[in-house]
Amino acid sequence: MQAIEAFIEKQGGPEVIDWRTVTLGEPGTGQVLLRQTAVGLNYLDTYHRDGTYPIGLPSRLGVEAAGEVVAVGADVHGFQPGDRVATFGPQLGAYASARILPAASLFRLPAGIDDEIAAAALLKACTVEMLVERCAKIEAGWPVLVHAAAGGVGLILVQWLKAIGATVIGTVSTEAKEHAAREAGADHVIRYKQDDVAAHVREITDGQGVPVTFDGIGMATWQVSLKATARRGLIAVYGNAGGPLRGVDINTLAQHGALFVTRPSLFDYYLHPGERAAGAARVFEMIESGAVTINVGQRYSLEDAARAHADLEAGRTTGSTLLIP
Repeated sequence: MQAIEAFIEKQGGPEVIDWRTVTLGEPGTGQVLLRQTAVGLNYLDTYHRDGTYPIGLPSRLGVEAAGEVVAVGADVHGFQPGDRVATFGPQLGAYASARILPAASLFRLPAGIDDEIAAAALLKACTVEMLVERCAKIEAGWPVLVHAAAGGVGLILVQWLKAIGATVIGTVSTEAKEHAAREAGADHVIRYKQDDVAAHVREITDGQGVPVTFDGIGMATWQVSLKATARRGLIAVYGNAGGPLRGVDINTLAQHGALFVTRPSLFDYYLHPGERAAGAARVFEMIESGAVTINVGQRYSLEDAARAHADLEAGRTTGSTLLIP
């Protein structure tokens, strides 16, 4: 089978993304041949592309996709040709029309979740499940701050938190994104470009601050997160959209009330097969029940990935973004 795939020979801006045609052979032991129908775009992809996360070069790109199993190799159990599956890595190479990858990285899709929803949701929703239920262990009634509440992860975070009974305070940049966050269920939405976020959070929480802040922005929101988080509260920094968090003085945490800070990685929480299976099952349950609705804000053709990257980094996207082979 022939396929097209993205690759980079150096790290840099979206313009470094190039394309090639490859011939795929038969899958080897423990592998499957997957024809991909939808590819998820994630901020993680931009970190691989621009060097925020160093990778070996040349390299393929992308971790999240859904599609149909075409063939299986020896010692593959639980999958057969025709099965609908999805993956969120950690193997790179999702920006492709087809590829060979380990069967262990696949999740079988329930009948009620189509390929586009799976590709738009799996990595982001598993990230949310990890953040809310395994990392921060959010309880009903807690006020929680969500930065970038109208982003791909943000919209899922808002819905998930509301479903378990939390009070959600979201930050956004524009009126349209404020509307999206409110539609997702945010109780309070703060426009960070024109309002003092920390002051508003303190006002909403009667001066206490929030016990947990979910920060996918990083350096640009660090001071706000410190000022908005309650004494002995937790800041979970899970992304770098506003620059990697660097040069943090640990004494700062004491000065703001003995705060806890973590930089959680999805793959550290989804390390073992049982953890992966349980997390994905919880995600599918939340989507199928209607507690979480996946918003596909925009679709691009697969080979238009460079423009999709540019739009994502410029803040021109809302919700999840798909690349369609």
